[in-house]
Amino acid sequence: MARKRLIDIAVNIGDGMYKGKYHGKKYHEPDLEAVFDRAYAAGVEKMVAIAGSLKESIHYLKAAEAEEKRIGERRLFCTVGVHPTRCGEFEHNTTPEKHTEELRKVLHEGIEKGYVVGYGEIGLDYDRTQFCDIPTQTKYFKQQLHLAKEFNLPIIFHDRNTAGDFEKILEERRDCFSLGVVHSFTGTVEEVKKLSDFGLAFGLNGCSFKTEDNLAAVAAIPRDRLILETDAPWCDIKRTHASFKYVKTIPEEKKKEKFVEGFGVKSRNEPAKVEQVLEVVAGHRSENEEELSEVIFENTIRFLPALS
Repeated sequence: MARKRLIDIAVNIGDGMYKGKYHGKKYHEPDLEAVFDRAYAAGVEKMVAIAGSLKESIHYLKAAEAEEKRIGERRLFCTVGVHPTRCGEFEHNTTPEKHTEELRKVLHEGIEKGYVVGYGEIGLDYDRTQFCDIPTQTKYFKQQLHLAKEFNLPIIFHDRNTAGDFEKILEERRDCFSLGVVHSFTGTVEEVKKLSDFGLAFGLNGCSFKTEDNLAAVAAIPRDRLILETDAPWCDIKRTHASFKYVKTIPEEKKKEKFVEGFGVKSRNEPAKVEQVLEVVAGHRSENEEELSEVIFENTIRFLPALS
């Protein structure tokens, strides 16, 4: 039987759940290394820790180095960038110029060492403007596009309910990117067409498959633009999702209150479950899983070349 080839391009390794903390309460000891080991055992060849702030960018670079030292090979990579809902950090207890220069330092180091594979996640999020207003998001989305261009990096994009404003900025700043992935895509068939025209790929996870309309959009994505992710510990595929009927691989997990070392935690996503994402995409599109995994693996390397 052919082997499935898997890369998870979006893991939030700094989330408190991997430290055993849920909603501010600690239930178990940190188990991130065990999470990584389960991913490797499930056939995940490479993972990308996706940054959302300067602090995370610094931390994830160090984590990638530490993981290579732990296992003796390079399998964890990272991005650098500031999430739209956190763009206020450019002006909080600093200046935009100083903050940008700190990002540059991380970029220089991470690229030189070979761990940074993209810039992001950056974009716009109109669902959570309570964390950062639209003018601030817009200002630093545009600024970070130019920073990505400066380092010639692929971009991991975030687009949430922006009523076309995201696409307008892409059109205005088209010269800032040649490669990009729309992270955690939850859009429509029409949006697939619009974003495909920009040459972008689509990062799919459990949040991409909640409804039949979501699945219709997944079916409309060109085969050479499909990319897999988990967005762990979020965006797991739930039994209530329209996509669950395609899931074949269901690992044994324990409740956080009854944590058992070596097992995953119920309702906490992890990169090993990127296999479920493949099962959904292949199942809904009526494609062979192994063959499709090879295509998606090649897509991922093409859009994020530093993973090769």
